[in-house]
Amino acid sequence: MELLLTINGYLYYPILIIVLLGAGLYFTIRTGFLQISMFGESLRVLREAPHEGEVSSFQALMVSTASRVGTGNIVGVAQAICLGGYGAVFWMWVTAIIGGASAFIESTLAQIYKKRGEHGTSYGGPSYYIETALGSRTVGVIFAVFLILTYAVGFNMLASFNMTDSFRVYDFFQEGKTTWIIGGVLAIVAGYCILGGGKRIIKATSTLVPLMGIIFVAMALFMIFRNISYMPTVIKNIFSDAFNFRAIFGGLAGSALVQGVKRGLYSNEAGMGSAPNAAASADVSHPVKQGLVQMFSVFLDTLVICSATAFMSMASGIEATEELAGAAYVQESLATVFGHGGYIFITLSLTLFAFTTLLGNLYYVDNCLTYLNKKTPSKTFMLCYRIIAILLIFVGSSIKMEAAWNIADFLMALMVLVNIPAILLLGNQALAALKDYKEQSHAGKNPHFIAKNVGIDDSKLDYWK
Repeated sequence: MELLLTINGYLYYPILIIVLLGAGLYFTIRTGFLQISMFGESLRVLREAPHEGEVSSFQALMVSTASRVGTGNIVGVAQAICLGGYGAVFWMWVTAIIGGASAFIESTLAQIYKKRGEHGTSYGGPSYYIETALGSRTVGVIFAVFLILTYAVGFNMLASFNMTDSFRVYDFFQEGKTTWIIGGVLAIVAGYCILGGGKRIIKATSTLVPLMGIIFVAMALFMIFRNISYMPTVIKNIFSDAFNFRAIFGGLAGSALVQGVKRGLYSNEAGMGSAPNAAASADVSHPVKQGLVQMFSVFLDTLVICSATAFMSMASGIEATEELAGAAYVQESLATVFGHGGYIFITLSLTLFAFTTLLGNLYYVDNCLTYLNKKTPSKTFMLCYRIIAILLIFVGSSIKMEAAWNIADFLMALMVLVNIPAILLLGNQALAALKDYKEQSHAGKNPHFIAKNVGIDDSKLDYWK
């Protein structure tokens, strides 16, 4: 595990910091800061209804948000603050704001190159635009393998661990015994939905994600207003610690910059190539519409829910220490007001967050398995894979914290290092689609996309001819 920690140190500082922030800044400038200029349009697109029986923009948003909004919004934020300092929150914001442009590009590309599935459905993602537009099946396969390992193994084991870890504050907790029991229950419940297939996943996440997000933000607002006199200090601590350049340029793995980028990426996944798998399933008249929806998802995840965790924890006055890194920091913060009830609220939140994360993650994996097989895998294969996925959820509940985070960090870094170069090479196509969308909107039309109108060869496309 020491070797993996060392590798991650080099991957995130400086490689991924340069790649993620550099690509995000590049696309932010090239899109004319669409995170601000088209934010209102992203909200309007969300309300559009699909054709009967198709996946709406809102449903695609909920699937991607189910993966984004997860245990990382509680445990990831708390860990970043405890290990990297208060300034990590600032760098999470930066990662989300400029990463929104990368999320727009990758999801727009996924829509352009989506494939036509059975019964009129659509599917796609980075593997598909890498193979179709860049002509490399090999690189597409490599990305699909990285995504499967990241989500079915790394992220799902981590989500299971994070939920189970929140039970350590209770008197009944026994190392080993309790973790296996909790992991078993989570695996059984998640397995029920997983074995039901993609439609059940979409239905479950569409219901649970908005509910859990609203309740969690409401609790955060209560904590913030109750400790409103301390909020100026919270804001001051975030910005003053964010620019501790001595620690940052010393290359310390625990600096606010590195922790903020790491946990920001884990939370919002902007540029990682995961959300495009959900984006490709949406029924829209123009690819840019789903690009805008996924940009909004990044903001919802980090600027709203992650900030809610950070503010309510920091406003409590509980000192962020290495010993509290994880769920314990947020639980102790809420306990200053609600006592034991604070522990229970975070445990319930993490249970819902972990559950929807597991479902959203495996929706992505299904898509990549279809890509590798060049068609929907057999029912027998999918049953075996889903049973293995359920077992990994069970095992993840009892692994060590360092192992859980290091494995997830390493695997998601591999995804970024394949996807970001791909969208940089193909970015002009998404930018041309954006220009086309703006021109039609300014002319008072509901934008409809035709690939050849923006210089894209439609001979290899299933849609947009």
